[in-house]
Amino acid sequence: MAILWLLLIYISPALSDNSYEAFLNCLSHYSPNSNVSEILYSQCSVNYTNVLNSTIQNLRYKSQNTTKPILILTPTNQEQIQASVSCCKNHGLSIRVRSGGHDYEGLSYRSVNYSQFVMLDLTNLRSIHINSHHATAWVQSGATIGKLYYKISTKNSTLAFPAGTYSTVCAGGQFSGGGIGTLTRKYGLSADNILDAKIIDSNGMVLDRAAMGEDLFWAIRGGGGGSFGIVLSWKLRLVQVPEIVSTFFINRTLDQGAIGLIYKWQYVAFEMEPDMFLEADIVPNINGTEPGAVFNSLYLGRCTDMLTYLQVHFPELGVGTSDCREMSWIQSAVYFAGFGDADPKILLDRGLQPKIYNKGTSDYVIDPIPFAAWEGIFDWFRSNISGSIYMISHGGVMGEIPESYIPYPHRGRVLYNVQYLALWNRASDTEAHLGWIRGLRSSMTYLVSTNPRRAYVNFRDLDLGSNDVGRNTSYENARVWGEKYFKDNFKRLALSKVRLILRIFSGTSKAYLHLSLNGKITKTL
Repeated sequence: MAILWLLLIYISPALSDNSYEAFLNCLSHYSPNSNVSEILYSQCSVNYTNVLNSTIQNLRYKSQNTTKPILILTPTNQEQIQASVSCCKNHGLSIRVRSGGHDYEGLSYRSVNYSQFVMLDLTNLRSIHINSHHATAWVQSGATIGKLYYKISTKNSTLAFPAGTYSTVCAGGQFSGGGIGTLTRKYGLSADNILDAKIIDSNGMVLDRAAMGEDLFWAIRGGGGGSFGIVLSWKLRLVQVPEIVSTFFINRTLDQGAIGLIYKWQYVAFEMEPDMFLEADIVPNINGTEPGAVFNSLYLGRCTDMLTYLQVHFPELGVGTSDCREMSWIQSAVYFAGFGDADPKILLDRGLQPKIYNKGTSDYVIDPIPFAAWEGIFDWFRSNISGSIYMISHGGVMGEIPESYIPYPHRGRVLYNVQYLALWNRASDTEAHLGWIRGLRSSMTYLVSTNPRRAYVNFRDLDLGSNDVGRNTSYENARVWGEKYFKDNFKRLALSKVRLILRIFSGTSKAYLHLSLNGKITKTL
């Protein structure tokens, strides 16, 4: 999603209905070495719908009422992306960038204000180059996390990268918003481990870290996908993992003390040593009956050491020898992706994520939630709604990295991230599920972070606020939602956008900018 705060740009009228050929000719001009007709789809193209729907994961936005792109571009190389940017600029068209299509609100491939736009689909930009000697990797934005994990493992079994667990999520979206996963407590977010990047700006220029400057490099690592340009590829710092890691996955019913265990978990998980990742979830049924709790863990070491540690720090959980499994790190990535003991090559399959109706949103918890409140939370799961809560503990190195290191600010005293997720199969069930998840989040108001109530930008939720209709908004309007995702870093992000705009358009008489940091126009070009 392009977060278009502080910006009003007029270049030329939008693409007319009969300008497809003109756009195609423009692409041919800027990319003379390509057969550009193979990467351009209009709404009249035979394969338009198939390309559009190929990576839409949320069926809510496959409806006829969704505002769709007037053109889809599927570039296969850098030159074609540059040509796409130049031609969209020449025709006065905004661009939305999609890498994997997992965004909850579908903002990479739909418009919420009925404006015309072009979708740039990076699914063909998926190369990965591993340098195991220097423990680095270059990853294009259309590559999946699963492919990254697999490629690393083929080079070195004791190297990894801290990112999420869904194998079909792509690098472009995840890295640009943060990236939380099983190694976060040990090594930080995905975005904390970005060493360099190649970004294409609105003039079609390719910039690396040195060329873009530290201000822009700071902003693209967690400031939200598509906000500052099109990130072509990322240079990653790979991290060390042992030859053998340990995992467990256990369920606890209400009769087995699920509520008390969740209550205790929020105290101990934050304080655990960084080698221990312990996630806690609430699900609607355990053994097909009542709601219950699920605990799953990754420990960077052997089962004997993990069990000894848990016996001291969380004996109530009752994890035993039979619960613990030892495996390689890559096999743990398969395990956490939900594929059990499958061959790691399964991580290369981009089509395994089920397409389903969904709604997701998030919170952060600063102070432990009281026991009585957990009883009320569990009551929300005594319905016919298919919903869950996923809680990822912070602490470890996350408590040591300054909030201003990158735009992602949820560090320090943050105990854990909360993800609420509702899933359903029929369009007719939409309103019931939306009402449920919105009611659940509302009931959590006084139990989670405040001033602002924080949220994770990779779980973007338009219920929390959005820009005014159109491209123009003020800083004061945008901060209503911006500070929820970025806290005090939002102002720096806004200023980074201002400096980027001034750099790009300085001396360009055909562009007009209205920039506001206090609700009024402060600069006009």
